Amino acid sequence: MKKTLQDEIKAILQERIMVLDGGMGTMIQQHRLSEDDFRGQEFKDHPRPLKGNNDILSITRPDVIYQIHKDYLLAGADIIETNTFSSTSVAQADYGLEHLAYQMNKSSAGVARRAAEEITLQTGIKRFVAGALGPTNKTLSVSPSVERPDYRNIIFDELVEAYEEQAKGLLDGGVDILLIETIFDTANAKAALFALQNLFEEKYAPRPIFISGTIVDKSGRTLSGQTGEAFVISVSHADPLCIGLNCALGAAEMRPFIETIGKCTTAYVLCYPNAGLPNTFGDYDETPQMMALQLKDFAANGLVNIVGGCCGTTPDHIREIAEAVKNCKPRVPPATVFEGHMLLAGLEPFRIGPYTNFVNIGERCNVAGSRKFAKLVMAGSYEEALSVAKVQVEMGAQVLDVNVDDGMLDGPSAMTRFCNFIASEPDIAKVAQNFYSSREFTCINEFFEFCCKGEQRNRVETRDGYEVERGNSLLQIPLRGGDVRTVSCSWSQDSNVWVQPPQFSIALHMVCPRGTESDHQY
Repeated sequence: MKKTLQDEIKAILQERIMVLDGGMGTMIQQHRLSEDDFRGQEFKDHPRPLKGNNDILSITRPDVIYQIHKDYLLAGADIIETNTFSSTSVAQADYGLEHLAYQMNKSSAGVARRAAEEITLQTGIKRFVAGALGPTNKTLSVSPSVERPDYRNIIFDELVEAYEEQAKGLLDGGVDILLIETIFDTANAKAALFALQNLFEEKYAPRPIFISGTIVDKSGRTLSGQTGEAFVISVSHADPLCIGLNCALGAAEMRPFIETIGKCTTAYVLCYPNAGLPNTFGDYDETPQMMALQLKDFAANGLVNIVGGCCGTTPDHIREIAEAVKNCKPRVPPATVFEGHMLLAGLEPFRIGPYTNFVNIGERCNVAGSRKFAKLVMAGSYEEALSVAKVQVEMGAQVLDVNVDDGMLDGPSAMTRFCNFIASEPDIAKVAQNFYSSREFTCINEFFEFCCKGEQRNRVETRDGYEVERGNSLLQIPLRGGDVRTVSCSWSQDSNVWVQPPQFSIALHMVCPRGTESDHQY
């Protein structure tokens, strides 16, 4: 049976530490290219400036990009990244080149593929190409307007479409790996993962997935506020071959967060930090020798499987790093982590295991469970309604319940607005959310699409046999977002029917007692 790329790379990772390349932007800057270089003949009449749009160079100056790839490969890189960090239609809209997103990705993948194959033939050591999917310049979790915390300038479906287009170009260009990197907002990464899952199901043979988050400072959180462990929980449903961190920090600052990630994942760990922290001029001062020494210590302590560099790193850095780790044994991933636990995440992780005490679910962000909440939502006073959620968390709720089912409400719209407000409040967003609908699956879908938190818990209620067949059909919808589905099934003498939950579901069988004969009076 022919080995898959996943099997091939995994076999290498079990034997030795692999090396990723270094900064593409750093090397492009060293070429001191002009506006004419960025334009080439293809875009000489383009109405907007293009200097700084590095990704377009794969079309206008492929010779420069090809040479950078070769330099990294000759320095010892096993894996090179495509020059596609900003090659989505979303990011390219700033330059008026959104219509060229597919072409840019395919061209970049082709340039990298050519370099990798040449050095493979030259050295006899197989080299791999990772298609880089950057975070884009928009975010699903944070409003670009301070005055309007519920406002978003992009929606989940738009990001999924952009990532699908990018991934198609990369796959058609011949990449071996898909690397979702520099993740500052987990919701964006989920959109990318959702897009990849769509493509793998519909058209393309699956490729290994690498996921790399970005911890922005010593707080240990991403820009959207999630901790490293919560981030891992949030994306592990995609079964990545590798997960780790890059950018923002130097190796020394990144170490404790790499240690944390290694303890909470069964995947291989990758780490490609900056060459230290930027100085007052925005440059990076860490020498190849300094960086290699630190990453060797990571390797010697069994923390990593893939190492490389990000901002400020050059082929000289990669050469020293490759030499430093070549005799170090790779990290051995654990067979399991937190066995017997259900792992949930808001901005912070939450584990439920055999010895977990009673789990408090705050059920007042529910138009059927709180008259105050219902009145505020009906009146469109979402910021005031948020106070209900805040009180619930302050009083000890470990999971927050959300429901906006009401005949007088536009459920999907109300769910969207309230979820966006939750995302804007770290004191509330730190807990996982439980959301349900006994009326509209679109409400649940809106929650999934707009809420950045890790593994959500959702439920479809069926009361007294209410649309049991419909409930069963909804439960068969794939759990692509990493959520855990909770099924609440009420039963009475009038409805001797249970909904059968599929895998990754929690069945809450609720038995409602019948009242007395005179109950109808009340």
